[in-house]
Amino acid sequence: LTERSLHEPMYLFVSMLATADLLLSTTTVPKMLAVFWFRAGEISFAACLTQMFFIHVSFIAESAILLAMAFDRYIAICDPLRYTMILTKPVIGKMGLAVVTRSFCIIFPLIVVMKQLKFCRTNRLPHTHCVYMIIARLACDNITVHLWYGVVVSILVIGLDVVLIAVSYGLILRAVYRLPSKDARLKTLRTCGSHMCVILMFYVPSVFSYFARQFGHIMPGYIVNLLANLYVLIPPMLNPIVYGVTTKEILKRVINVFHRSCNRSSLLS
Repeated sequence: LTERSLHEPMYLFVSMLATADLLLSTTTVPKMLAVFWFRAGEISFAACLTQMFFIHVSFIAESAILLAMAFDRYIAICDPLRYTMILTKPVIGKMGLAVVTRSFCIIFPLIVVMKQLKFCRTNRLPHTHCVYMIIARLACDNITVHLWYGVVVSILVIGLDVVLIAVSYGLILRAVYRLPSKDARLKTLRTCGSHMCVILMFYVPSVFSYFARQFGHIMPGYIVNLLANLYVLIPPMLNPIVYGVTTKEILKRVINVFHRSCNRSSLLS
């Protein structure tokens, strides 16, 4: 907000990613610490649904933001002359609004149908946070519709995002290898390095978490819990480090902020 030089499209997308990460951390980490530190494992049904809503909204939003960032890199590399004309601030604002709207419209119906389920079995959740399918499996009602909804969302939303990101990078690689010199290719690929790391850190733990839930009956409980927590802990923890270290402009501004803070502290002392 304070650094005008960082109001370019790429940094605006990074700020959206940071917002999604902050929401995910705020939703999950306090309760997780309460469970581990104070054995405070109780949570009301309303609070559990609220946590579930924000976890899934954050996850779907982050997937969409990564897709938007892949589009940003595609335009920057494949059509650089029109970059500032295509990715204007109003366009980026509309993309951000679309990310929020899509996430809300996909997850809000889950809250409505979850409140209609009847629970008569155990009320013990096997994880430190509330996830849609884990809660649904505790119900006594037929959850076939819920299972299929989860599959459809995984394929048509997350799966489609992954496919479009792969297509974007396929076109980027084709454009890069058409460059005449090796130095130009490496320099161009470096601009995508941070984004590629973030993509891997986001989707790989998600895949492990998904399979942990599917095959949890043949694995020790602590292993399932560890894998289930990966996708809510790793991306928010490492994304700021990746972009803060590998992006010179962000790193320079962060160092300046700490330098000014140290100078103020020295003057006050």
